[in-house]
Amino acid sequence: ISPEKKKLFLFLLVVPSSHLFPSTDSSRTSKIRSTTMSMSRRGMLSFFAILSVLLQCTNSLTSSPTAIINPSKVKQVSSKPRAFVYEGFLTELECDHMVSLAKASLKRSAVADNDSGESKFSEVRTSSGTFIPKAKDPIVSGIEDKISTWTFLPKENGEDMQVLRYEHGQKYDAHFDYFHDKVNIVRGGHRIATVLMYLSNVTRGGETVFPNAEIPSRRELTENKDDLSDCAKKGIAVKPRKGDALLFFNLHPDAIPDPLSLHGGCPVIEGEKWSATKWIHVDSFDKIVTPGGNCTDMNESCERWAVLGECTKNPEYMVGTAELPGYCRRSCKAC
Repeated sequence: ISPEKKKLFLFLLVVPSSHLFPSTDSSRTSKIRSTTMSMSRRGMLSFFAILSVLLQCTNSLTSSPTAIINPSKVKQVSSKPRAFVYEGFLTELECDHMVSLAKASLKRSAVADNDSGESKFSEVRTSSGTFIPKAKDPIVSGIEDKISTWTFLPKENGEDMQVLRYEHGQKYDAHFDYFHDKVNIVRGGHRIATVLMYLSNVTRGGETVFPNAEIPSRRELTENKDDLSDCAKKGIAVKPRKGDALLFFNLHPDAIPDPLSLHGGCPVIEGEKWSATKWIHVDSFDKIVTPGGNCTDMNESCERWAVLGECTKNPEYMVGTAELPGYCRRSCKAC
């Protein structure tokens, strides 16, 4: 094991997560805990969150050739919500390739209904877009690998990337990326993180803004605030620059949805904006959810654990709920 890896794991062992993240207010928990993760999953989530923060303060994590991330290019732009910008995350070639793939199949963008979970058109979101399959070609696959390496989250937990085009006046009003309905959450659970990649420069407007960001943690990425549109001045704002990527977390480290992650895409005032969005879920998004209630075992050890009584000892992980199925439903005879 390399010296860099040893330092990282020693750091994780000795530094409490409370030193890296503010504690969560216990008063805002009970109503949404039932639709989030089990304690086992919360532990994994905290681990991933700690690693993500380390990206912006560690010079080298590994000497492996697959480690294509340069942490020195990552800067934290907010702690509440937790948001980071990677300057030059995508190459010029990658940006142009994604735009080229999307141009032929753009359609009017939709939003998810808060009650039914079904897609619908709304003036809240006026862009056009299309989804690019994860294994579309080697360039797309390479971007998928890069996202997984940066976030420390499995590729299978992510949706296909959505490429979006915003023309003059088009925007996406402030919204949350975690779900309010019980339909979308069944497949992969909440969206834990969002990676927003800018595929073009925008002359004016088109910023990503977090209107609920706490004032003490607000930092502008631009030295001159006059460069920002009026929309962007309402919170912390990230200007779209070709190749840059914005990573922010929609959940707290304990898996509770973070209301400070409210964000929007400001109207394009001059120019055209192209971006690619990667939504990453708590659980695998690639799992097939069957009409019968996803009656499968997701771990090869499920039968042995069931014999040892884990179905009753650890029901959240083994069985789960209707909103968030567990990993060993078949062995626990829950379906």
